[in-house]
Amino acid sequence: MTGLVLAGSFEARNICDKLSFEKIPAIASLAGETKKPVKLPLKTHIGGFGGVDGFKKFIQNEKIQWVINATHPFAANMRRTSTKICNELNIKHLLINRPEWKPEKSDNWHYINNFIDLDDIIPAKANVFVGTGKNTLNQYHNMSGRKLLCRVIDKPEIRFPFESGRYLIGQPPFSIQEEIALFEKYNIDWIVAKNSGGSGGFSKILAARMLNIPVVLLNRPRLPSSYKAENVDEAFQWLRKLI
Repeated sequence: MTGLVLAGSFEARNICDKLSFEKIPAIASLAGETKKPVKLPLKTHIGGFGGVDGFKKFIQNEKIQWVINATHPFAANMRRTSTKICNELNIKHLLINRPEWKPEKSDNWHYINNFIDLDDIIPAKANVFVGTGKNTLNQYHNMSGRKLLCRVIDKPEIRFPFESGRYLIGQPPFSIQEEIALFEKYNIDWIVAKNSGGSGGFSKILAARMLNIPVVLLNRPRLPSSYKAENVDEAFQWLRKLI
């Protein structure tokens, strides 16, 4: 039974490592958003599938019999699409849904469903660390008066969309000490991040906690109806019932 792992998260890398080690036939897929993605130990498809029809053809041509969607928790379109297609083709489908971050008593966290709410939360003239990715920058159009710092992996091909902002190039992972030094260097007053959960980006949240910096967290999009697992072990429990 050949499977497909929709990758793009640290869980996906661990799943691919385990599939390779156990010699379970599978193909990985990466969206191709970064120029030098981490190499996976499986045959890897990089880039889109060419829409819904292209995705269906890929699954049929490769004789895919199960799909583990281990994309980022905020990859809403791919999560909805893979669930819909697998239901239509009667293919077993699993969503990896790691637990969200939870605040401690000392944390000053604010939650939003839409970036437009930032204007009511973050005061004017604040220095803001944008931890939601460069693809969300167009959502910050109502943040005039604030200085924005957005960290990206690859050097952007276009200028920063706002005058009062700049890109910072960096390759994750980042330690807590590195995040503290960064926030202190740029006098960061507020941090905006997606409530992604997991350990990958949590160092910036821990650094904010240690520096008493308030954090605004974007709530996750609603998940489609599908089997779900919180971690790699649960995913393999599901998989072993199939193969």
